[in-house]
Order: sequence, then structure tokens, then C-alpha cells
Amino acid sequence: MTRKTRQHKKSAAWMHEHVNDPYVQRAKADGWRSRAVFKLIEIDEKDRLLKPGMLIADLGAAPGSWCQYAARRIQPGGRVIALDLLDMVPVAGVEFIQGDFRDDDALRRLETILAGRQLDLVMSDMAPNISGIAAADDARVIHLAELTLEFARQHLRPGGDMLVKVFQGAGYMELRRSIQNLFAGLQVRKPGASRDRSPELYLLGKGKRLS
Repeated sequence: MTRKTRQHKKSAAWMHEHVNDPYVQRAKADGWRSRAVFKLIEIDEKDRLLKPGMLIADLGAAPGSWCQYAARRIQPGGRVIALDLLDMVPVAGVEFIQGDFRDDDALRRLETILAGRQLDLVMSDMAPNISGIAAADDARVIHLAELTLEFARQHLRPGGDMLVKVFQGAGYMELRRSIQNLFAGLQVRKPGASRDRSPELYLLGKGKRLS
């Protein structure tokens, strides 16, 4: 079997699973932009994450299902700021910044929107393009989580929370310790909508410590 044939079969198997995935079907029926929304919904229901009036940053937000849900949950008075390198179709109640959240231009735009206020919640469902090489994928996901943690260190208010996706591989325990140093509590979540074979977990840092 050639490499091209193997890739074709793998792609066809993924597409069959995706089309028949009950979470994909529910997302389409309910008007959500992706199945990923059900991960946030489960965590929110368990941990009471989202509340009216909150100011939230959603890193790597596209296609937008997390901020789509969050924008509804934090009304009245809440605001969601979504950031992504990719373009994103506008979401009602969400302010979108296209760019790298580490770059000066994106940060200036963020700070203009914040107008001196700090965030109540930083959330990130970011993941790199998966190569299939576990060690490389683990390192890339942990790196994104570390960037999210640093963003939270700079922009999250004392007492605020952070929700970030990780893979349970190399660097995972070190990241956990870093989160525990910044937050009073740490919860590990594996939502039902996260596929069984997926190595992803979500780390929820609760109550940012005073600097």
C-alpha cells in the first residue's frame, strides 16, 4: 500500500467518523459553529465558569463556537474579545482582533478595548496543526498553553480564571506546576465531547494569585 493510499484511507475514515459524530450533528442542529462548544458547555456547567458582566479573552477563537457560547452566557453587561491569526465570521456580541496575541499591534488593539480594565477569564482551545508525531505535537500544544499562561499573567485580574487545552505528554507536569504557582486552585477536565482517543485535557486555573 502506498503512502498516498494510506493517507486517503485515513482521511476517508476521519470524514466518516466526523459526519456521524453526534456532537457534530448537535452543533449543526443548534446553530453552533463547531462541536468544540460542547466541551466548554460541560466545563461551564460543572465549574460555573461564566457569569453575567464578565470580560473575557478567547485566544485562537476561530471558528468561534466558544466565544459564541460565552457571549450569550455573560449577558447582561459582559464582553468577549476574540483573537486569532485566522479570519473569523463576526459573532454577535464579540469583538474580534485578527492577529497574533503576542504581537505589538494586536496587544495595542487589545489594550485599547480593555481601557485599563483587566480580564476576568482567559480561555484557549488552541491547537497546532497535528503532525501525528506525538512528541512534536505534545511540545507544540504545551508551548501554546505556556503562551496562554503568560498572557493570563499579564492581562488577568487577581482572582480571575484561565481555561486552556493541553496534551498529557512531555512538559505537561511542568506546565501544571507553573499554573499552580499562578493560581490558587487547579482542576483537570476531560469533557465528554473530547474524543476518547484524543490526548487532550483542559486545565482550569482558578483564582489568580496577587503578584
